[in-house]
Amino acid sequence: MFCGEYVQGTIFPAPNFNPVMDAQMLGGALQGFDCNKDLLIDILTQRSNAQRQMIAGAYQSMYGRDLIADLKEQLSSHFKEVMVGLMYPPPSYDAHELWHAMKGAGTDENCLIEILASRTNGEIFQLREAYCLQYNNNLQEDIYSETSGHFRDTLMNLIQGNREEGYADPAMAAQDAMVLWEACQQKTGEHKTMLQMILCNKSYPQLWLVFQEFQNISGQDLVDAINDCYDGYFQELLVAIVRCVQDKASYFAYKLYRAIHNFASGHYEKALLAICAGDVEDY
Repeated sequence: MFCGEYVQGTIFPAPNFNPVMDAQMLGGALQGFDCNKDLLIDILTQRSNAQRQMIAGAYQSMYGRDLIADLKEQLSSHFKEVMVGLMYPPPSYDAHELWHAMKGAGTDENCLIEILASRTNGEIFQLREAYCLQYNNNLQEDIYSETSGHFRDTLMNLIQGNREEGYADPAMAAQDAMVLWEACQQKTGEHKTMLQMILCNKSYPQLWLVFQEFQNISGQDLVDAINDCYDGYFQELLVAIVRCVQDKASYFAYKLYRAIHNFASGHYEKALLAICAGDVEDY
C-alpha cells in the first residue's frame, strides 16, 4: 500500500441523528443497579466522534452531570476504558494517554512511541494544545524530563510537528538513503542524530523514495537494518516511524493483534467488535 492511500474507517455519522434522544437513552442505561451495557455499546460505537460530543453536551444539559464521569462511575475494567475513550475528541484522548504514560509509576514508553510516531503535523499541534489545556503542563518539557538519550532526542523532534509535507526529490532520496546506510554501519552519536533527523523531518512521499533507495543500496529493508543495528526504545521508535510511513493501517493492525489476541471477552469484546464493524460469530 502506498503511504498516501486512503483507508476506509468503520464508524460513520449516524443518519437521522438526535443527540437529545441519545442522551436520554444513555441516562436511562446508566441508572439503577445494573446499567444497560448493551445499549451503551449500541449508541456510542455507532456515532461519529463529533456526534458523541453533541450527545455529551445534551447529556450535561439534561441531567446536569458529565457523561464521562458517569461512565467512569458505572463501568469497570477494560470495558470502561473503551467507553470512556470513545467520548474524548482525538487530540484530548492523545493528551490523556500521554499524560498517564508519563505521570504514573515509571514511564510507558510504548504509548509515547505509538502516538508520536504516527501523528501528522496538525495532529501533533492539536494534542500539544489539548495537553496544555487539560493538564496545565508543557508536553515538550514533560517528555524531556521523563526520557533520555537518542530516544528522547527523537521524541523531541517528532513533537515539534515540523515534518515536511507533500514534497519528494528523487536525487535527495539517494543521498538520504546513503546517510541511513552509513548510520546503520557506524552507529556513532552523530550518525544516530542524522538517522532520526531524516526519519522525523522528511515528508512521507520523500521517505517512501528513501526507503526504496536504501533497499537498492543495502539489499535490505530498512526495518531489518534498524533491528540489526540498534536496540532499546530508540530502535522501537525508529521502526514505528518507518512502519507508519510504509503502511500506517498495517502498523496499528499489528499493534492491535498483539494487544487483544486471546484476551478480550464479554462486553469488552462486544464493544471492540462493534467498533471494528465485526460480529462475534465471525471470530
